[in-house]
Amino acid sequence: MSTADTLNRRIVLAAHPQGLPALQDFRLETQPAPTPADGQVLLRTLHLSLDPYMRNLMEPTGPGYAPPVPLGAAMVGGTVSRVAASRHTRWREGDLVLANAGWQDYALSDGTDLLPLGDMAQPSLALGALGMPGFTAWVGLHDIGQPKPGETVVVAAATGAVGSVVGQIAKLKGARVVGIAGGADKCRHAIEVLGFDACIDRHAPDFEQQLGAACPQGIDVYFENVGGAVLEAVLPRLNLGARVPVCGFIAHYNESVLPGGPNRLPQLLAAVLQKRVRLQGFIILDHYGERFEAFRREMSRWLEAGLVKPREDRVEGLENAPQAFIGLLQGRNFGKLVVQVAA
Repeated sequence: MSTADTLNRRIVLAAHPQGLPALQDFRLETQPAPTPADGQVLLRTLHLSLDPYMRNLMEPTGPGYAPPVPLGAAMVGGTVSRVAASRHTRWREGDLVLANAGWQDYALSDGTDLLPLGDMAQPSLALGALGMPGFTAWVGLHDIGQPKPGETVVVAAATGAVGSVVGQIAKLKGARVVGIAGGADKCRHAIEVLGFDACIDRHAPDFEQQLGAACPQGIDVYFENVGGAVLEAVLPRLNLGARVPVCGFIAHYNESVLPGGPNRLPQLLAAVLQKRVRLQGFIILDHYGERFEAFRREMSRWLEAGLVKPREDRVEGLENAPQAFIGLLQGRNFGKLVVQVAA
């Protein structure tokens, strides 16, 4: 294709957020699409993934596992993209690929970060259950959670991109699964569609009491996505030898200072020590090289058999990505949040 008259819209980081990001922290720019050089391909973004980790990369100094987004640079993110033009020996125009094009219509790649998707019936699944969120659930549960038949697994953000897959895999392993979600409709979905044994609305005034009633034998595995009051409610209910994979703590991502109130650190350390809890963080980037293909094979079988049921929360238009991302950090999404950038 000719790129001479093709325009590239991109959403750049305009300012470092103070707390919850605001629309003015982003800026929509338009410029000519880049032209690939020898060994490069030009990618056209079809679907853009929005994920909580992006909030950490908006700080001047990142969390350590990925560099922060510089001011004036396009926001980063995984994409399903089509090769629009190629000067690369491996990739051809028209190839459908999993890429890292970010929040923009077009991007260049040297081909090393691309994964072929073939003729997937629903390519956006490569950003959800068959992509980074599903892989995160699979690794964290297998490596750290290690649920056994009959054990109780509790997962926070239970209808989100990661949590929904965690719970469904735990059910496949024979565990009893209790979800924690924000709202009655999400809890119904967790039970009626995803097959969870119970789901507790974290907004309920008697949330802690409901959690205790749903876990009469205590909690053997807690998959941590949230932190905050949810973690505080879980701690006293952890069993001896409980395992806690720490994937994220979205309740604290927008904090610029330490929260007020009582110091909960002694309670956390006491639970870890006295109950011999395995509390372990993990970064999914560490596992792609040797394990992603094994994950894709197993997850593909589960999806084809209907044993894992993905749900997408789709937003139309690149220009709506900032508002959708802000909503994600407030828990407004229902399922994997994907922006459809182009048909």
